[in-house]
Amino acid sequence: MSIIGKRIRMERIMNRATCKTIIVPMDHGISMGPIPGLRDMKSAVQAVADGGANAIVEHKGLVDAGLRGEGPDIGLIIHLSGSTCLSPTPNAKTIVCSVEEALKLGADAVSIQVNLGNGDEKEMLNDFGRISYDARNWGMPLLAMIYPRGEKIKDEYDVDVISHAARVGDEMGADIVKVSYTGSEESFRKVVQGCSIPVVIAGGAKMDSDTDILEMVKGAMDAGGAGASIGRNIFQHKDPKAITRAIYAIIHEGKDVGEAMKYLN
Repeated sequence: MSIIGKRIRMERIMNRATCKTIIVPMDHGISMGPIPGLRDMKSAVQAVADGGANAIVEHKGLVDAGLRGEGPDIGLIIHLSGSTCLSPTPNAKTIVCSVEEALKLGADAVSIQVNLGNGDEKEMLNDFGRISYDARNWGMPLLAMIYPRGEKIKDEYDVDVISHAARVGDEMGADIVKVSYTGSEESFRKVVQGCSIPVVIAGGAKMDSDTDILEMVKGAMDAGGAGASIGRNIFQHKDPKAITRAIYAIIHEGKDVGEAMKYLN
């Protein structure tokens, strides 16, 4: 029964026709506080839903704040990990919610973040294993956000390091893995080829150029990626609906960057 439940929930966070997804993380409040773009959660969710996003990521306490009561439906992924930028160890993520609690809140999936290459890696991997087990028992899709961040990491965008990060998510039982983009279609293809589950790219820090955002998404898709999980470059955009629609054009409609830019002009 849990297998059927997972299949149903996966269709709520991925486009069933393309088997790809646009996920907008909105879980930044714990780590960074009430940053611009996320002060009014209802409006933030409305904009990306109108633009065609498949799912959002939120922490458990803001699920009700993002409810709209109108407009397109959008999948709900509840994030289970947390840490703050105020901590002396901000890369050490701790579990702040359970799979069962997320189910009770109406989640279609759960997500967890693991940072590799630092002194707290073993605790985060231990948490990952436990969450993966619980997610499988409940038929809950699991999105794993895996980043190489710590004292042993010289270049967190190195293709071999990112490939390792994606493979960790795969080996640990995630259903989708989110990693940083490696900078080129050719290098990112190596990441995708080393992973048996869908790979989506992170959006990273806020960019100044819409073209740079769309070229990153296009490169990832041409490399075989399964979509994008972009936060600040969507919800802090001057027009979150339009940039979401432009990303939709690339991911779900197969358009090139020039065609997608038409939604932003």
